[in-house]
This record gives sequence, structure tokens and C-alpha cells, in this order.
Amino acid sequence: MGGPIDKSRKAIKKEQHDSSPPVAEFEGPQSHLGAGAGKGVLGTHVPLLKEQQETEAERGHPVKLEVHPAQAANKRPRAGQPGSSVPPEDVHTVEEGGREVKLPLEVGTFMECEWKQGQYHRAKVIERRKRSDAPDYEYYVHYINFNRRMDAWTTLDHVDLATVATSEAELSAVVTESGGRTRNQKRKIEDVHEEEEHHGEFDQNALREHEEFTKVKNVERIELGRYEMETWYFSPLPQEYNMCKMLYFCEYDLMFFKERQQMLQHLKRSRIQHPPGDEIYRNANVSMFEIDGKKEKLFCQNLCYLAKLFLDHKTLFYDVDLFLFYVLCECDERGAHVVGYFSKEKSSEDGYNLACILTLPPYQRKGYGKFLISISYELSKIENKVGTPERPLSDLGLVSYRGYWTRELLKVLKDYQGTISLKELSEMTAIKVEDVVSTLQHLNLIQYQKGQHVICAARKLIERNLKEAGSAGLAVDPSKIVWTPYHAEREYANYRG
Repeated sequence: MGGPIDKSRKAIKKEQHDSSPPVAEFEGPQSHLGAGAGKGVLGTHVPLLKEQQETEAERGHPVKLEVHPAQAANKRPRAGQPGSSVPPEDVHTVEEGGREVKLPLEVGTFMECEWKQGQYHRAKVIERRKRSDAPDYEYYVHYINFNRRMDAWTTLDHVDLATVATSEAELSAVVTESGGRTRNQKRKIEDVHEEEEHHGEFDQNALREHEEFTKVKNVERIELGRYEMETWYFSPLPQEYNMCKMLYFCEYDLMFFKERQQMLQHLKRSRIQHPPGDEIYRNANVSMFEIDGKKEKLFCQNLCYLAKLFLDHKTLFYDVDLFLFYVLCECDERGAHVVGYFSKEKSSEDGYNLACILTLPPYQRKGYGKFLISISYELSKIENKVGTPERPLSDLGLVSYRGYWTRELLKVLKDYQGTISLKELSEMTAIKVEDVVSTLQHLNLIQYQKGQHVICAARKLIERNLKEAGSAGLAVDPSKIVWTPYHAEREYANYRG
């Protein structure tokens, strides 16, 4: 998501739209953002069928099967690409702060790098490449203690060469010796540190391997409809789209192009102004479409590519056939514009009602993330099932879900007369019993007495906790849902004719 500068953390409307990014309303997965690990479909690779290859060619996409990030990482880099070797004539030294510094800086070098408004923060060089507009190099840096989405390309103009070091310990010593930052500067920087996301789906070796393959964002910015957005993470796009400064997405079918003119020509030929699939919800200017990954493979593949630019550490899954995608849109006279989505397995043995979730940066902080969580449970109620998000949840994802569970459970308890069991509470809210128990325990509203859980909820305590849970965001009107649950046997019968 850009270098630690404000614009890297927000979507920029063409009219200078100014919206700060949450780490996703489902912060952590939404942006967070995926809810669980395991079978998430982010970064999905789908082998193209012959007819899909023809469609790709017609729409301006080179037809090429995907390259896994691990394979792409092993390819020899081209000149000017990250990882290129340095010609001997480019190597030289400069004197800075009484020290000789060898340029270009090596990968793995530590130094202080300008973050914003003249403030410097400790950073590590992750990659380097020859600049196309100047004779020197630019560096892809990770700002220490910041989320990876803050990583960005920078130039020597923004590097304090007097602090260059080979290790973080040496950097600390150099900064201390030079007096370091003022207390005020330190406080300002500490205020913007992001809480590190929890990546429970990876063991340490897998996590290191994942971060190595995805260490450099391969697309810097995208255009989707009237918004331009700085990307946050690597997405396993086809190789020919790697290292694009800008990628242009059609806002209706999510086909993507290197050139804006290609995208505009595609738009002229396009006959649809909304996502494919069935519209299952419409209330004022908000719509939701259900899309079967088996029936609309190309759209769902493109959605996964787009989502992966804003979600980190999701297990790659190589088939969208087994998933349903629920795409949320804002509607106007120009059509339906993608706001976010969630996906879920068609048949989950674990009772998951949500796999991945994302609200795009321009639409965050508007209650859409809470809407997506809420409607996933409304669909579970129609199915007469209890649901739960795919595990593990990120720390911020747990906060988002716990807020929803708190509001729903306490609304029932607040007005309920008489006794109620945990199972009844679960059935009334479609929230899994384990989530009911963990939420009430977190609120100190449940006790374990004589071998069973007993809810102890005074009215004043309920009202206080409801207030602390915050707003429900954009409300779902269940009466506006027009939806039939997916039925595998019925689909098979239709297929057989």
C-alpha cells in the first residue's frame, strides 16, 4: 500500500478524493482483510478453457497460463527489474556524515528513510532497481514496525545516508550517536504504527517463504471506475502484468489492462453495467449480486486478483468452482459499481458462512464491512443454519466480528423475558454456540455454575456494553433479500437436464 505516506494509505479520487484506509472495516481481513485462512480463494489461478482464452484475446488480454509466485521469483530478472545485478560502472562511494557509503545500496541495508512531512523512520532495503528517468537507483523499502502495505519505492533524496548500516543494531547505534530524532518526532511516528496482523494460516517457515515471494508489490496503482487506488500487497497476476505502475480495471466485469485506452475500448464493447450473476438484494442505491464461481470463472478470477492487491497472507486456492461470491455495489445512472465482496464455500463441512471479505479502500469507513458481515448471517438465517467465519481470524477481524456478535446477542437479551439457553440464543441469531460463549465471556455476562454455562446479564450492564459496541453501520433490511440457498443436488439435476 505505498510508502508510509498518507496517500499510500488511501484511495485517491480523481477529484482529490480524501479517504483514510482502515485496515479494513473488517480490518484485518477485510483489508482486511480475509476472514479466515485455509480455503480462501484470493490469488486464485484458474486454467482458462478454450472459449475463455478466445474471450481473453478478444478483450485485449494476452492468453497465458498463470505463473505461481514461487516460480516467478526464480526467473532471472531483466535489466531495470528488481533483483538486477549492478554493472561495475554504477558502483561508487560518497562521503556522508564523516562516513563513506557505497552506492548503490545493497539489499538488506538498514537506514533512516523519510516517511512524511520531513519525519524519518527506520527502514530496510528489500529490493533495488535502475531508475528509468535518472542514472541512479531506486529502492523498495520496508519501514520497520509498520505493516507491509506501507512498503514503497523511494530514492536517495529521501534517505539519510549518514545512518546507513548493515544491521538494525548498528543502525540503532548510529542513530543514538547522531542524536536521533526528537521526542516529539518519535511520538508522532509511534502514533501511526499499525497493529501487526495475525497470520495463523502460516507456520514460520511458510510465512517467511510467502513474504519472500511477495515482498515487492508488482502493481503500484490501479484505476477502477472513478477512483485511483494505491495498492497494498503483491497479487499473483500473469507475468506480463508484473511491475506495472498502473493497471486499469473495467468496473463492471473486472477485466484489466495495461493501457487506459484499451480499457476504454473494452468499455465501449461491453454490454453490461453490473456484475454477472443474480441480484439478491436491492435497497435504495445498494445492491448485492450472487455469483457462482463455476458459472462465471473469469469474473471471479479477476475479482480474486483485484482483492489480493489489498489482502495479505491468504492461502492460494486454485479453483473458484467451489465458491459463491457476494459482490456489494453502489448503483447510479451509470450502473452498479463494486464496493466490496465476501466469498463462501458452497458446502462447508465446518459451517463457515464466510471465507474472505474485502471493502475496497474508497468505500471503507462507511459501514460496508459491517454490512457484509451482517448479510452473511442473514443468508444463514434463510438457510436455517448457524454460521461462523472461516478461521483463523486476524486480530482486527476478531474485533469486527465480536462487535457484530455483541450487538446481535445483546439486542436479544435486552428485550427477552424469562430464561433462554445458549442453543436458543444461537438459533435466534444464527451465531454458532462457540461464538456466543466466547462473546459473552469477553463481556463478563456468563458464568460456569454446576457444570453448565449460566447467562448473568443485568439490564444496565447490557445497555452499557451495547453502547460500547458502537454503530451497526449500514443496516441490512432482511425484507429486501430475494434469495434461494445453493443446492448442490438441484444444480446437478439442472446440469443433467
